[in-house]
Amino acid sequence: MNNNKPIRIAIVAGEMSGDLLGSGLMQALKKQHGDIEFIGIGGPKMIDEGCRSLFPMERLAVMGIVEVLGRLRELLSIRKSLYDEFVKNPPDLFVGIDAPDFTIPLELKLREQGIKTAHYVSPSIWAWRQKRVFKIKRAVDLMLTLLPFEAAFYKKHDVPVTFVGHPLANIIDVDLSTDVAKRHWGYQLSDKVIAVLPGSRGGELKHIGPLFIEVMNQVHQIDPRVKFVVPLANAARKEQFERLLLLSEVELPIQLIEGHAREVMAGSDAVLVASGTATLEAMLLKRPMVVAYKWGVVTHKIISPLVKSPYISLPNLLSDSLLVPEFVQEKATPDNLVPAILDQLNNEANRAELFERFNDIHLQLRQNASDEAATALLKLLEYNVD
Repeated sequence: MNNNKPIRIAIVAGEMSGDLLGSGLMQALKKQHGDIEFIGIGGPKMIDEGCRSLFPMERLAVMGIVEVLGRLRELLSIRKSLYDEFVKNPPDLFVGIDAPDFTIPLELKLREQGIKTAHYVSPSIWAWRQKRVFKIKRAVDLMLTLLPFEAAFYKKHDVPVTFVGHPLANIIDVDLSTDVAKRHWGYQLSDKVIAVLPGSRGGELKHIGPLFIEVMNQVHQIDPRVKFVVPLANAARKEQFERLLLLSEVELPIQLIEGHAREVMAGSDAVLVASGTATLEAMLLKRPMVVAYKWGVVTHKIISPLVKSPYISLPNLLSDSLLVPEFVQEKATPDNLVPAILDQLNNEANRAELFERFNDIHLQLRQNASDEAATALLKLLEYNVD
């Protein structure tokens, strides 16, 4: 491969976790091959790394069937505009980061036009809608997975795949101490602090926010010494959560923080979290946690028959056991969540066992993911570069 030849990479991320992964990948690609142009859709971190974002990333951040249907015309218009741009000015490679319902159909159409495609972060096809693997096989030249069991699934179906590990496993220190983080948020080491993460998207917050507020209220009634810190993804989510608090008419010892979810979790004694990447961060930070998730009623009725996995949270999926309590839809109630989070907060014996199990998984995922992903993509491009 001619390492001096410029490379043009189209790259699309659909939400904050994808922006983090994308920026790390871009850094690694530039380190291994300096002359690269990035164009597509990215958030602030990817833009800082040099991605020319053709649309605001938050326009792709939707969840649930009802919300997607409400925005379908806009989403299809954005995807068509990207397709037209990349066919008119073909990149050397297209990389879709997560957001599979948006990016994989785009990858399929671009690959049909002779453009190399890769997908970074497997959709949860091992958990539900497993037949999607056949479409993915047609859509991508390479799948990059963050988790080892995902790679095994793709190999079984003859999809080119590379397990790269998870970038967060390298970013987060294996031996992280919580003392500094706890003091940073103004707490004493003896204070009991619960980090509450109700989701980074508006749809998640709509369904999960009121539930988590009621859980905090009941925990506060049981133990008024407990304090709460709620990191919100951005100013819009913070404003949305403030409105939910006002509607709830509860008085709580609570801090609302814009961003800094990882630092907030690092300074907590337990975490109440909506299912997603934040559960992995909490695990890598060695925090006891309770996981909950709720969809809209219509979305739940459509999705639930398609689910194949017994677990939703990454700690449980990675350990293939009920390592942390998780509650979905009708089981996500204050009656279930309140005793579970209090047990995670106060059970010292459980904390020691969790730390050991979490540490083992952390080491397994610590593979220098961004560098590994960049190497795999550049290797893929060797077959398309003079």
